[in-house]
Amino acid sequence: MKTMLFIRHFCSSTTSNLSKKPSRYKKVVLVQAQQAITDYLHSTRSIPYAHADQIAKNSLLTLTNLISKLGSFTPSSFPKTLDKFLRYNPINEYELFFESIGIHHAQLPALLPNDKFFFSEDGSFLDAACALYEFGFPWDKLGLLYMESSSVFKRSGSELKGRLCGLKMQGFTNVQVVGICLAFPFVFCEQEGGEFGGRIDGLLNDLKLVFLDFDLAGSVEGNAGTWYEVCRKIKMFYDLSKGNEGEIGELIGRNKGVIVEHGEEVLLQKAEYFCRFGIKKEEVARLILQGSELLKLDLETPVINVLKLLKHFGMSSKDIEDVKGNYAHVLGTSKMAYLPNVMRALGLHEWFFNKIKDGNHHLLVSYVTSYPNESHDKAYQSGLKTIKVSRTPTHNMSKLNFLHAMGFGENALTLKIFTNLHGPSCELQKRFDCYLRSGVEFSKLCKQIRIQPKILSQNPENIENKINFLCQEMGYSVELLDSFPAFLCFNLENRIKPRYRFYMWVMEKGLLTKNYSIATMIATSNKDFVGRIFKIHPAAPKHWFEQFYPRKLLG
Repeated sequence: MKTMLFIRHFCSSTTSNLSKKPSRYKKVVLVQAQQAITDYLHSTRSIPYAHADQIAKNSLLTLTNLISKLGSFTPSSFPKTLDKFLRYNPINEYELFFESIGIHHAQLPALLPNDKFFFSEDGSFLDAACALYEFGFPWDKLGLLYMESSSVFKRSGSELKGRLCGLKMQGFTNVQVVGICLAFPFVFCEQEGGEFGGRIDGLLNDLKLVFLDFDLAGSVEGNAGTWYEVCRKIKMFYDLSKGNEGEIGELIGRNKGVIVEHGEEVLLQKAEYFCRFGIKKEEVARLILQGSELLKLDLETPVINVLKLLKHFGMSSKDIEDVKGNYAHVLGTSKMAYLPNVMRALGLHEWFFNKIKDGNHHLLVSYVTSYPNESHDKAYQSGLKTIKVSRTPTHNMSKLNFLHAMGFGENALTLKIFTNLHGPSCELQKRFDCYLRSGVEFSKLCKQIRIQPKILSQNPENIENKINFLCQEMGYSVELLDSFPAFLCFNLENRIKPRYRFYMWVMEKGLLTKNYSIATMIATSNKDFVGRIFKIHPAAPKHWFEQFYPRKLLG
């Protein structure tokens, strides 16, 4: 496979006449080039043959660039041409080395030393790589270790061998040690009194528990690459649990089938899905480990009915009626893929997650089994047909799908909200996220959009400025937006600031006999506003126009 990739790249990258030759000649040239580089590194640069061979075999792009500098040659003359070139044109050994250990060619310029060309100028890289390779590390996987912890390659070969043997003495095999080191490079750090000492001890205790006591080793057959994959999956659970090395080994061991039977991609997808409920990630880790049935469940395509789901999960009739009255925009059908945000839009994400954790995940499994697909509301289906025959169906469907992804149901109310949204879905998402960053709760934001969809027509900068003014200068919390989301639709400089500051002036002068709400203060038309301040004091309108009324509007 690597050979064919090389040939395709070579044909499109070199200017030599080799591209005109049959493919069998190209293969011959590749083999000859790799052998020549191996001999060069071994004989001329005194690098052990086995290591020189690994460098040459795993540096295909660097070899391609080298061959492209040779000019024209025939397959029969290629060995002499390359040999002559190497005698008079030294090659950058670091470039060969870094590519050979698996680092992407595009990343090499940032890694190559500025003032060094040969390993003899600094042998630590090669010495460390050789020690690791001799222990059992795949040569072309060493780049993973280098990119995570380059300091490992500054240590001597004997020092690394000592550390690896120490890990092996904990009861692990060579291939297990390799997998552990590639997935958890911090195990190379000093333990005693060091920053990582406690983490390393905790990790090794966990892994001994999982590998040996719970006999994960008996369920895994393979080489160092296989154990690296196993350790990466285990690492995912530590990442979800914010480390916690030494605390989740038993949980992983008792549920080792999750590690053995499922690929990393599946585990990551399911973890990402349940993290979208806004729950602590360590709870998600526990759910996935204890609920292996969820890993086989299709959490994307099934269509759910929100009310049926709530009833299936045991919600009382009284609470169901409350949902109907307050969250009509969420009801109807929805894709299973959107379930996390459906629950967040209802403010029930914690309630739902608590229902399925601690071994109760079967509730979700049984719902999908009992109701594999729900039919759409007729009014919604009719509106959907109208969108699909509109002048810009792709743009409109993208906006509608944005609403669904945020938890809005497939219902007539969502279609009504959709008609008042302006901008592409990516911009709508940025504005939605901006409100969340500003402290607006997810479920409350969805209700505000239901009342005043145009709040999603504001750009993020305007949103931040208005909320900052509301909270910092006016002294209100973002909860005011629950009852008056239209506040966000008014111009900050021409409406909100001047009117608020005028009211503050009137209050300072002691002219107000009653307090006015923010909505009354901001939403009143200009004509009614002037009439109201005239009633406060006959001279107030004159002061308003002279001191507070925006000059732009006067002009």
